Amino acid sequence: MLTQIYEISTTEEASAVSAIGVDHIGVLVGDGRFPRELPISAASDIGAAIVPPSKFSALFLTCDLSLIVSWARELNPSIVHLGASAELVSPKDVASLKRMLPGIVVMRSIPVFGEESVAIARSYVGIADFLLLDSYRSTDKQIGALGVTHDWNISSRIVDLVRVPVVLAGGLGPDNVAEAIRTVRPAGVDSKTRTDQDGSHAKDLERVRRFHETARAAAP
Repeated sequence: MLTQIYEISTTEEASAVSAIGVDHIGVLVGDGRFPRELPISAASDIGAAIVPPSKFSALFLTCDLSLIVSWARELNPSIVHLGASAELVSPKDVASLKRMLPGIVVMRSIPVFGEESVAIARSYVGIADFLLLDSYRSTDKQIGALGVTHDWNISSRIVDLVRVPVVLAGGLGPDNVAEAIRTVRPAGVDSKTRTDQDGSHAKDLERVRRFHETARAAAP
């Protein structure tokens, strides 16, 4: 069971979360158009502090493919995670991105809100390397970071019907991740809000540890 933690914002957090054994260490990267985006220089420093076998996942919320390509080439993350809403970045766009970044692993966020989500997920078969199933608000230009769960039955259907490894996200923390794994049976689980310190976006390392260990123990 893969574990993934967002949003790492300091080199100290990166080192500490690596030491816990988290598989994917996520950094939100951008030019400030979205809240909490880190500039390339800071993201690069954080990426350098990630200790293998933990992997650097760079999350881009922009829909500007030229920016994503430029930033990815500069950062060289293990994973390029695309978080723009479904109508802003298409499967064709992602296929084009992969041609421009040969060998890159792409994770595509999928909004979970109804039967249409299954069709969106299916459209990435043969294109995305991972699908991140996350909660969604229709007024947003990005997917996720809401701190709330969604209908896990829809996510479970995607796992059953779509032949792409799924990372489940959306309001997951130490107290509900085991139930989520039993219900959805994903390849991995992701946490942001519920492993933050109370009233802060800094990580609570004890919550991260509990999330990671509980997820590992719940793996089928």
